[in-house]
Amino acid sequence: MVLKFTSHQFFPSTTSCQQGKRRSFFWLLPALIVALFFAYKELQSVLVQPDDVFVLGGLEKREWEAAELAKDNPELDIWVSSGSPEGYVRGVFDKAGIEGDRIHLDYTAQDTVTNFTTSVDQLQMAGVKSVYLVTSKNHMRRARIVGEIVFGSRGIILKPIVVESAGKPEPLSKTARDGGRAFLWLLTGKTAVSLKDKLD
Repeated sequence: MVLKFTSHQFFPSTTSCQQGKRRSFFWLLPALIVALFFAYKELQSVLVQPDDVFVLGGLEKREWEAAELAKDNPELDIWVSSGSPEGYVRGVFDKAGIEGDRIHLDYTAQDTVTNFTTSVDQLQMAGVKSVYLVTSKNHMRRARIVGEIVFGSRGIILKPIVVESAGKPEPLSKTARDGGRAFLWLLTGKTAVSLKDKLD
């Protein structure tokens, strides 16, 4: 009785190996593109000297931080999106010696995504190319993702200014949800506030 062996019994098919590598590359490619995008944005934020300050409302500590920043940089205007009541905000900047005509207040935003989408046209019309992004430490990741998508679509560069906060880091699910909403805004001009409300 003669046993016959073929080479493929001992050596895996090169075709199968190549297909497996191609599949792996197919899944890794989007992740690599995203990583390179954010690495590029990070480099931009390090090198840029911002034109203005953009403050996300929600905590008065952010407005105080922005006031100190504006005090040290008298050439910067301050844009506050849905912050504390107008009288209080103006009082904060007045105490810091910031002239009223440097302050731009907008109360149309309902959440983090609309903080950016309701402000981006105003900033673009004002010729702003870069901003200090002021928000809390536990909120910065989500704000940065949304901001890079919305402001980045108009060529506005972000330079983060972190305000220390006691709260826990936000869950990744919130970042993913609002990142998706920001992309939806790019495609359709809608921010899916109703979707955010349902998920919350």
